[in-house]
Amino acid sequence: MMRVLPIRYTSDVEALTRFYTTLGLHKGPASRPGGWVELPAGSGTLAVHKGADTGRCELAFETDEPLEAVATRLREAGYEPGPVIDEGFGRSLRVDDPDGVAVQINAYDRDLYT
Repeated sequence: MMRVLPIRYTSDVEALTRFYTTLGLHKGPASRPGGWVELPAGSGTLAVHKGADTGRCELAFETDEPLEAVATRLREAGYEPGPVIDEGFGRSLRVDDPDGVAVQINAYDRDLYT
């Protein structure tokens, strides 16, 4: 199952988390160093991530499906995903949508970072 996971970059994770919890989201898993906080919503999650790209929002998805299967399905449909990469949070792959915008698909292992 795919769940939508926009990633909102900020220089102040605490302030942005406070804003979105005031808006009505609830604080979920967070990284031990504090640079990543998940704010679960009805059918997805907003991720707040510390980064130099303050204000940028990246479209990402979280999946329980093996990323290799996602990559195969994309290739069979004529899209060319990048490689599956080991990350500090699990694994990910990227693929450009038809407009050339990168979309990230993540398979999280929360034991790695919470």
